[in-house]
Amino acid sequence: MKPDEYLKKLYANRFDAKQMRSKLGLWKILIDDFLQKYVSCNSSILDIGGGYCEFINQIKAKEKYLIDLNPDSQLFANTDVKVLNLDILSLNQQKLLAFQFDIIFISNFFEHLRNKEEIIEILSFCLNSLKPQGSLLIVQPNFKYSFKEYYDFIDHQLPITHLSLKELLETVGFKIDLIIPRFLPFSTKGRPASPLLLKIYLKLPLLWQFFGGQMFIKASKLIDTASP
Repeated sequence: MKPDEYLKKLYANRFDAKQMRSKLGLWKILIDDFLQKYVSCNSSILDIGGGYCEFINQIKAKEKYLIDLNPDSQLFANTDVKVLNLDILSLNQQKLLAFQFDIIFISNFFEHLRNKEEIIEILSFCLNSLKPQGSLLIVQPNFKYSFKEYYDFIDHQLPITHLSLKELLETVGFKIDLIIPRFLPFSTKGRPASPLLLKIYLKLPLLWQFFGGQMFIKASKLIDTASP
């Protein structure tokens, strides 16, 4: 089975229509009440591995791009989103993006990689693809606080903690602006999903220390390190 066909079937099986609608409502709250403050409405933004476009469709930005291997991403993207079905680990395909962004957003992606070398490659790509002082925003399962559930999904391969990701980001050349080790719950799969409860949850950081299984990191590129 080809990788794009596998991804299409995997995620179609994982989330039914009702769960997809629920996720869309949760993303709207997460964006409006938290993420949008890190994204200027005049910025250009790239969403890596954005799947069904829940984030990129709803974030307010001047220019919006999405990279994903799943061919269904194009079907879900709004008309103002440019979708690129390319392999970000391919140097030849990386060259198709010959411009830089103000913001790069990555959510629930690194755990699907096969090894440390792949995450190094992607973070290096992010550094080169950001404008000077551009920002990388990451929402990511934190193995330190979700180890019991981490491998309940067949496509989870690489365990990552906020400490290991911080070390790698700094090694590649990013400056860490903010780390929240325990932020969102690990997953909404199999649990009641309520936009109202998420709205309340985001306003009460004390709850994050008990229920947070995902981290949030904001990192910045201070100088232009792009290859000539």
